Amino acid sequence: MTAGELTLDDIDLGNDVFAERVPHEMFALLRKEAPVHWYDWQGGEGFWCVTKHADLVAVHRDTETFSSETGATALEDLDEDQIAARKSMLDMDPPGHSRLRGLVSELFTPRTVRTYEATLRELTRVVVERALALGEFDFVEEIARELPIRVLARLLGVPDEDTGKLIVWGDGCIGNTDPELTDVLHESPESEKYRLVPFRSPTALDIFDYGHWLADQRRHDARDDLVSKLVHAEIDGQKLSSQEFDTMFLLLVVAGNETTRQAIAHGMNTLIEHRDEWRRLQDSPELLRQTGADEILRWTTPVLHFRRTATRDVELRGTSIRAGEKVVVWYISANFDEEVFDDPTHFDVGRSPNRQVAFGGGGPHYCLGAHLAKLEVQVMFEELLPRMSDMELTGPVERLRSNFTNGFKRMPVRITTS
Repeated sequence: MTAGELTLDDIDLGNDVFAERVPHEMFALLRKEAPVHWYDWQGGEGFWCVTKHADLVAVHRDTETFSSETGATALEDLDEDQIAARKSMLDMDPPGHSRLRGLVSELFTPRTVRTYEATLRELTRVVVERALALGEFDFVEEIARELPIRVLARLLGVPDEDTGKLIVWGDGCIGNTDPELTDVLHESPESEKYRLVPFRSPTALDIFDYGHWLADQRRHDARDDLVSKLVHAEIDGQKLSSQEFDTMFLLLVVAGNETTRQAIAHGMNTLIEHRDEWRRLQDSPELLRQTGADEILRWTTPVLHFRRTATRDVELRGTSIRAGEKVVVWYISANFDEEVFDDPTHFDVGRSPNRQVAFGGGGPHYCLGAHLAKLEVQVMFEELLPRMSDMELTGPVERLRSNFTNGFKRMPVRITTS
């Protein structure tokens, strides 16, 4: 079926579709004909798809009308027990969200992140030089996933030798719809045993257990790391509950690793496909800091969507949404909105202005790690591109079966060093 033959009845946003590719033609149709579109989802009650940039920003900034309290990452219908047990900072509106975010936000401000650059660059060089010495390798395994987890380990206070565990456990959570990455698929009857666990994933329990072990170490030996801060923090004279610590630790492990990994992997694949833009970055490396990193993030959009729930009857772009209905904002669509981006299907490392929303549309839920993630992408390509004269794929890129994460599982490459 060609894009011209596509109708709204053909819209399919299931996991299997995204395992093949991002269905940009479907989102283009939605933006044009039904920017607020009801989608009958097979996994439960349907939801409203919000696909325009302006509407996504409006939803993000109106937390009183579009709430995160009943789940932000889960499209499934959660009962009260599930909501309470799984609730993380993502699944809260202010002031509860602000209370938890304030515990760690100082470590992710632009000023603080700038102080990480020397260490981040050192870690990047180690990762890049080790991988390039191989000649042929899996870019996801050897480069894209290595830098974010090493940075995350430093911030959390995780020993270097344990980073591999965090990668496997995090993959199990974020890959809960991919049979290669989990033994218990989200949609399987067996997942009911884990209905009170984030992502319905048994590997979330492994992350909890590891977090408990690390927290116990820091209670007796506090250091300058995030876990020590969480363990010893007090808000209004009270320490974090066990559930609050668990979900915060899991959120930092999963979100702090997966999104940047995918931005780096997709970014390199995109540069392989757009050699003219690769040459622009080699000739003018300052573009990475000025505009290039933002364009990589716009193009890749590692998180495809988040969910909100309407707290009252409301009208959005002329469409009536009823209280209690799910509203899903699609970042991957907003980042290609023709009303915001000139020639959005053209990858342009010099694009300016660039109002990309890969980190959210503003408001209290704007990504905590946005400045760090952007710096990691920038530094990675500043260090990687000058060391290569060429990189080519040696096999197909394998995608994650997920309509939540725009993920690569494998990307086999061969490089020629400069």
